[in-house]
Amino acid sequence: MSAEDLRVALLNPCYWPEVRRGSERFARELSTGLLAAGHHPRLITSHPGPTTRTVEDGLPVTRHRRPPQERLRRRLYEPWLTHAPGSYLDLVRGDDDLAHALYPTDGAVAARWSRRTGRPAVLSYMGIPHRASLANRRLRVRLTLEAVQGASAVVALSAFARDAFARWLGVEARVIAPGVDLEVFSPDRAAWADHPTIVCAADAREPRKRVGLLVEAFAAVRREHPEARLILSAPAPFGGDGIEVRHLDDPAALAAAYREAWVAALPSWGEAFGLVLIEALACGTPVVGADREAIPEVVDRPEIGCLFAGDDPQPLARALLEAIELAQVPSTAAACRARAERFSWAETTRRYLELYREVLA
Repeated sequence: MSAEDLRVALLNPCYWPEVRRGSERFARELSTGLLAAGHHPRLITSHPGPTTRTVEDGLPVTRHRRPPQERLRRRLYEPWLTHAPGSYLDLVRGDDDLAHALYPTDGAVAARWSRRTGRPAVLSYMGIPHRASLANRRLRVRLTLEAVQGASAVVALSAFARDAFARWLGVEARVIAPGVDLEVFSPDRAAWADHPTIVCAADAREPRKRVGLLVEAFAAVRREHPEARLILSAPAPFGGDGIEVRHLDDPAALAAAYREAWVAALPSWGEAFGLVLIEALACGTPVVGADREAIPEVVDRPEIGCLFAGDDPQPLARALLEAIELAQVPSTAAACRARAERFSWAETTRRYLELYREVLA
């Protein structure tokens, strides 16, 4: 095995390449980077139908049959359990140099394969481990511990998530941030809206995203800027003067919204990274986020955006108004773009290749 010819098995419970973010998009982009560097990734995943084996944009994808799991879900077991035996057998029968799991259930599979073969396993954790999240599903703590303790390396998306690993699991994780597609998400000043426009790509149906708080704060913004608009991602159960709901699932549609916007907002809590803010910054758009969890690691300087504290709409409204002023400063777009360029997928792939070679050594 050459250091420049790695066989990497990526594991994720499900995979549809059109999904814009999350572990599915992570698998797609990392695979693309590995393929471009001359390596040989393959993806082991699952779906409800018969087992299939395809090659999708150069990536071999095996989708094992996923037996029904609704009964387990109703009994509050950890999701994505039923496909684990098929994924394990696939790993055992393969000739991969290492296994890289993107979800704890698959991380436990990779850890067992690692014990059997002596080859390394890597776990990338897409969230923040803490007591509430680890304890709210049956078997979650057990599987997560098996995954992290059996991995040669555990990767967190941010320093905040890394510190949570140390606090709650006693595990030393390293930080590798996810990447952003700098070609899709790029500036276009000509697309800038005529009036202050705020975009929020968060799922309005998820309470922790606090889109309702943003809607309340936007009402105060409208008192200062009566023609201001707020663009939300569909479906969103909000309406009112100046509020527009769009389908932002497609990366091109989202990039167009960011180029049009004066400000991008993410008021949520519990963010392990905040990729939507990096995508907005890549389009030259300043951002607003909560001053908690990993968001301050992204919005780390006043030249690119503003942070707010608490659960009251007034601090958020003030941050939005400050960001609207910031958007009109000539140097802001370049500062935002420069910040996003530190999070390219080329850099993320390079750091994972360094990690692979380290654990293989």
